[in-house]
Amino acid sequence: MTGRLARFLCVGIPVAFLGLFFIYPVVSILGFGLTGGGLEHLVGLPGSATFRGVAWFTLWQAAVSTVLTVVVALPGAHLVARRRFAGRRLVRALATVPFVLPTVVVGGAFLAVFDRLGMSDGSFRLTHTVWAVLIAHVFFNLAVVLRTVGSYWEGLDPGPEEQARVLGASPAQTFVMVTLPRLRPAVAAAASIVFLFCLTSFGVVLLLGGPGIATIETEIWRHSVWRGDFGAATALALVQLVAVLAVVGVGNGLQRRRAVGLRTVVARAPVAGRWELAANLGLLGLVMGLPVAVLVERSFLSGGGYSLDNYRALAVRVDLLPLTALEALVNSFVFALAATAMAVTVGGLASLVVVHGQRALSRVFDLGLMLPLGASAVTIGFGMLIALDQPPLDLRSSRWLVPVAHALIGVPFVMRTLVPTLRSIDRRLREAAAVLGASPGVIRRRIDFPISARALVVGAGFAFAVSLGEFGATSFLPRQPDRLTAPLALFRLLGTPGQQLRGQAMALAVVLMVITGFSVLAIETRRGSAGADL
Repeated sequence: MTGRLARFLCVGIPVAFLGLFFIYPVVSILGFGLTGGGLEHLVGLPGSATFRGVAWFTLWQAAVSTVLTVVVALPGAHLVARRRFAGRRLVRALATVPFVLPTVVVGGAFLAVFDRLGMSDGSFRLTHTVWAVLIAHVFFNLAVVLRTVGSYWEGLDPGPEEQARVLGASPAQTFVMVTLPRLRPAVAAAASIVFLFCLTSFGVVLLLGGPGIATIETEIWRHSVWRGDFGAATALALVQLVAVLAVVGVGNGLQRRRAVGLRTVVARAPVAGRWELAANLGLLGLVMGLPVAVLVERSFLSGGGYSLDNYRALAVRVDLLPLTALEALVNSFVFALAATAMAVTVGGLASLVVVHGQRALSRVFDLGLMLPLGASAVTIGFGMLIALDQPPLDLRSSRWLVPVAHALIGVPFVMRTLVPTLRSIDRRLREAAAVLGASPGVIRRRIDFPISARALVVGAGFAFAVSLGEFGATSFLPRQPDRLTAPLALFRLLGTPGQQLRGQAMALAVVLMVITGFSVLAIETRRGSAGADL
């Protein structure tokens, strides 16, 4: 009876969570979009020149961002995969920080860089241009390629490259003709993830692109929040959803190919050369370090000099916000704790089903609970806004709605770290315990849980960091002024002219960056063999 109850909870809780807070809102979008005004807008989209322009820009900026990210990240991936040097683990950790930074912090960092370098206006203006969006996307997604390709590259047998060099091939020829074809599964898998993130990018496009640059994601928000045109927003959300499902399907296929193709080889990497190390670290420092350094510098700038005034101002309410920036930060912290607890519970149970469940059920869970990560955060927030608005599911004014939305996005991170670890547990350990009389529950408590606990902590850390900086879904949800989150407060401060408000925004961005950065560094100290690439 206990075993049946455990199996029921492992299946039932994730199904109920995903069904109520993701499937139902998405179905509501479908229903709203295929009836009434939504259907009229949907039918008229192909004939709209505005829509075609927005859709084309959404696709090509995602494609160009992906190519640039892969090109910039490959040298760093080679460095951390094939070379030994002091601080290698720290470099890997620091490279991950941009990936979990709040998008509004990234936007604020690049606004600070453009202002510092005199590129906010004039003939070399980057603010509110597509170049700003592309550069920020590279900064934001560099860790995806660095870690995904780097971990794969580290496990490849170096023998074929060594043989090619012995036969007279140059380093460039060896890379193009031998290494790159072998890396193709990992590069393709990483590129599909980066493309998906750039396709659904919201905060970066909104802040750095400005009102003159629009993607499908930002148009959903503008139609629903600014114009109150739910029909047009729903039609765009349907198009976005179809595109996301297609990319997720391709990405999962590439991930399976990558998992099958990898044969780990333990080989002692050579020590990195001085110039090789300097060039690679210099490139990574320029791409990732410059925005962070300028953001910190600008956060101390006040009244023509440097002081802590901007940080002290975080405890003072300005007319623009219903509460102080510090109180908004406390709200974000509380929401992140609640979201992490939910993500760990749902993701942990779902991971057990993926690893130990029947094959068909395992695949359904593996794909289904990854969908919130691939789906647009704006679509999730918009779906909740239009679906959870009537009793008994009128949750729009509930304090729990924001952490639930954050937990939906955090669950895939928990599963991506936990599932590989559970699968790596030696089956013979479990079989030996069973032969000695241990029940399935005892095996999970005494073997599975101790081994996977580190991976669970890693997943929880990522879920916490992502929740702390979540902006897309949250921009739809808070209906009470006292529940304003730090990313929303930062967005309002950055969008309002005034040196004092801009300084406070930079200080708040630095605080958010430090918290998420320490979260990632704590994760790295716990990773060990936790298993996920991210």
